[in-house]
Amino acid sequence: MSARKDMPGRLLRLLSLLQSRREWSGHELADRLGVTERTVRRDVERLRALDYPVTGTTGTTGGYRLGPGTRLPPLLLDDDEAVAVAVGLVGAPGGGVSGLADSSMSALAKLEQVLPARLRPQLAAVGSAAEAIPRPGVPQVDPSVLAVLARCCRNHEIVAFDYHGRQRGTTRRRVEPHQLLTLAGRWYLIAFDPERDDWRIFRVDRISSAGPALHRFTPRVLDGPSYLLESFVSAQYEHSLELTVEASADAVTSTFEGLVRGVVEPLGPSSCTVRFSADSPALLLTQVAAVAALGPFTVDRASPETAALVRDAGQRLAEAFAPVPGGH
Repeated sequence: MSARKDMPGRLLRLLSLLQSRREWSGHELADRLGVTERTVRRDVERLRALDYPVTGTTGTTGGYRLGPGTRLPPLLLDDDEAVAVAVGLVGAPGGGVSGLADSSMSALAKLEQVLPARLRPQLAAVGSAAEAIPRPGVPQVDPSVLAVLARCCRNHEIVAFDYHGRQRGTTRRRVEPHQLLTLAGRWYLIAFDPERDDWRIFRVDRISSAGPALHRFTPRVLDGPSYLLESFVSAQYEHSLELTVEASADAVTSTFEGLVRGVVEPLGPSSCTVRFSADSPALLLTQVAAVAALGPFTVDRASPETAALVRDAGQRLAEAFAPVPGGH
């Protein structure tokens, strides 16, 4: 196929590349598209003629960048369809489908970047649609905040925001965003805080007034999911519980769900100890029930509120399922 015949498809690929990253050099684009840099320059001019605001700079550090557009990219979406796509992208990672978290946030960042100004207030209001079927007990996040954080993660831009902490009140933070993650229906931002010279975890539902600080940073290496889970495991909460279980460490670990992650120490092939800590005794009750289904266990230590809750719940369950005299 000649280069001229392939031009429509190549323009779409070029547009997709420009949307996927903040800036590309002419050499990088030519390599990705399999054409010369001269052809890239011509294709960029064609996109500009179609009203796509592609900016370019010359020199050794020059490159091409796609700015906010006056119309949507060639998906031919109308206004309502664009907002519907945003709703789907925000909710996709919580749908339990593997592999959607990163791709949906990348797509949301692309959409937010090229969305016409008239639609951005609607994107900010997407959260009201998500409230139609909320997950009980899980706070809702502002989708416009998610979009800003996703874009800053992708572009390696420092982001500033107000953080409403539980103990310190509201503070203004300025961090290097690394990754957005979901766990048990909650959104978390993993970021490096230069002021504290350490990694930090921020709940996105406590973030407001987020915006890029217009400064780039060199990304640091971190396994975000492992760091988040290990943080929950090592955290010390008010309520705690320690059990010795006649089951393998792997079997006990398989019962962990949501925010409660136990510390398991094998005692042998078919026994182990497990320590739980949570900010609510009700969360520990759920874990006790899951462990009890594996086999016999003993309680080695429990906070008073947790012990009382588990004991009362156990008595009620025993009474409810006690055999009826004379029954069959």
